Amino acid sequence: MIKNLINTNIFLFKIIFFYLILSLWSYSDNLSKKNQFIILGQDNASVKIKIFSSFTCPHCASFHFNIVPEIKKEFVDTGKVQLIFIDFPLDQASFNASKILHCTDKEKQINLMDIIYEKQKKWTNGTNIEDINGNLKALVKNFGISSDEFEKCLMNDDIMDKILNGRIDALKKYTIEATPTIVINEKKFVGSVNFKSIRKKIEKLI
Repeated sequence: MIKNLINTNIFLFKIIFFYLILSLWSYSDNLSKKNQFIILGQDNASVKIKIFSSFTCPHCASFHFNIVPEIKKEFVDTGKVQLIFIDFPLDQASFNASKILHCTDKEKQINLMDIIYEKQKKWTNGTNIEDINGNLKALVKNFGISSDEFEKCLMNDDIMDKILNGRIDALKKYTIEATPTIVINEKKFVGSVNFKSIRKKIEKLI
């Protein structure tokens, strides 16, 4: 899918370096204020599900289209569950897609997330990050993001910090090793990531 895209180790090294810098001061208490995650469902729902995913991850795309709608229909729309989508980029391409998502108007973010996953194979098809950025730029044009706005978004320090802070916090709290990772009421879900097993867990909590 992504041909000779980015050295993942370099990306992870950047994450670790960023963590070491941030560890020099405390930001954890303010993290919830700094991060405005994409949320579906009511705040008073008895079950809160955090979904940590990467936009270049095929399993994340499958989860988004095959499992999220089932959870939404049965539990979110009935007020029992709140879904919280949190970026956990695994490479530079997914990091850039996350940045663009958070530069988009709040009311358009869910639809844009759908499109990014739906067209995953298309926009990630490139021999380098410049090609992939070009594909992504064309994809989001219909969401009112101009070429200039796209480039500015990629360099937006506040957006980058928000995404990286969320990723680092997830590593510290949940020891995430793969995507998607599902956290239900602050406990990492263990087992097959399918609707049947997740529904069983939800029903025990409501």
